[in-house]
Amino acid sequence: MKTTMFKNKIVNIALLGGALGITLAAITPKTNLARAAVNPNTKVIEITAKKFEFTPSEITLKKGEPVILRLTSADRVHGFMSKPLKIDTDIPPDKTTDVAVTPDSAGGFTVICDHYCGTGHGNMKMKVTVVE
Repeated sequence: MKTTMFKNKIVNIALLGGALGITLAAITPKTNLARAAVNPNTKVIEITAKKFEFTPSEITLKKGEPVILRLTSADRVHGFMSKPLKIDTDIPPDKTTDVAVTPDSAGGFTVICDHYCGTGHGNMKMKVTVVE
């Protein structure tokens, strides 16, 4: 793992060797994709944000099972934040944001948009259920 500056952000570069060559993966401090980069079989869940809603509005994860949440925005910058799940990232409209999550406790959790996006912003939530 090598740390370097890229567009005024410190990123860690993981070099992963393989039979077909070398893969570079940029891992920002907010998202840890090291485990996902090592295991290409990690489950990916696609989530779209748009004014006042996340689609899907509910997902179920398994405790201890790593997943990638692949986040996109259909209209503007939104936030994606849940302190218990250790998630806090932005979802810009022109990019895909991957967040690696491995839930460490079962229960019901709420993800909120933490970027004001209009009068319905307070209701922009997503339910995450983590099962044993």
